[in-house]
Amino acid sequence: MKKSIFMAALLMSLVFILAACGGGNASDPSEESTEGSNGEATEGSEANAEEGGSLSGSVTGDGSSTVAPILELINEDFNAEYPDVQVSIGVSGTGGGFEKFVAGETDFQNASREIKEEEVSALEEAGIDFTEFKVANDGLTVAVNTENDFVDYLTFEELQTIYSGEAETWNDVRDEFPEEEITAYAPDQSHGTHDFFKEAVMEDGDITAELNQDTNVISQSVTSDANSIGFFGYNFYMVNQDNLKGVPVQGPESEEPVEVTEETVMSYEYPLARPLFVYAKNESLENNESFMQFMEFTLNNASSAAEEAGYVALTEDEMQEQKDKLEAFK
Repeated sequence: MKKSIFMAALLMSLVFILAACGGGNASDPSEESTEGSNGEATEGSEANAEEGGSLSGSVTGDGSSTVAPILELINEDFNAEYPDVQVSIGVSGTGGGFEKFVAGETDFQNASREIKEEEVSALEEAGIDFTEFKVANDGLTVAVNTENDFVDYLTFEELQTIYSGEAETWNDVRDEFPEEEITAYAPDQSHGTHDFFKEAVMEDGDITAELNQDTNVISQSVTSDANSIGFFGYNFYMVNQDNLKGVPVQGPESEEPVEVTEETVMSYEYPLARPLFVYAKNESLENNESFMQFMEFTLNNASSAAEEAGYVALTEDEMQEQKDKLEAFK
């Protein structure tokens, strides 16, 4: 993806150099796109986008730190191709991002869980229509310290015992485990990962653990604490897999523990596999050409970015379904 973009940028540069040698042209699309731009795409920029030329404007997003690595990779390439479009991607967590989405502050919202009913109601009250786009799959990964040589797998029931605070030592989880005190780490309530675990494992019961907004801190805490346990997105595990021990998980419907891998996440055999989303404001898709172009670029590059970021790409059929949703706005 980056190589093709580089070649495209090089070709564009040669075109501009040749145009300059020919004395330039007052009707150069790139000049039209910058005149009259006030943070929003202009009619001129819309025409340029259709002709493959430059585009100017602004796009604002926020939300999940789990989804952010995918969008940041996409934005890096988008910015190289559309340098006059300013794209801002905040990382307030899924819950925090939805608050900004409801307030009308953002064009899109990254989410590591499906939107909640109360968030749908809040958007309805605010008069904001939206469209859900699935961009990748993730496997919420449970991990322990690499010095932990006794945890071979954990069931949902055992995870519930740990994260409810009921188990104070590993021996409280399973008889053959040692009498070592457990330190449990988890993302805080601003994260969709927190909500997903709470719903899937805790049956909506509270999570009792050392909560942190920064997922990197959680993975680092498990790395440095021999009796700890934590959970986070598959990407954070892949980045730190040499320093963490991923724990196979047995869900209520699993016949045996399942290791988190690209294959088990894609097949949803892994009981904590989940989709990752981008929620787009319909009004922005209809009226902000920069955002429409960004979303089209996102869906065209989400699969490669997901794999590069350490997640699992959608199947071709799944991705085509998302592209069809976007096509309806053209």
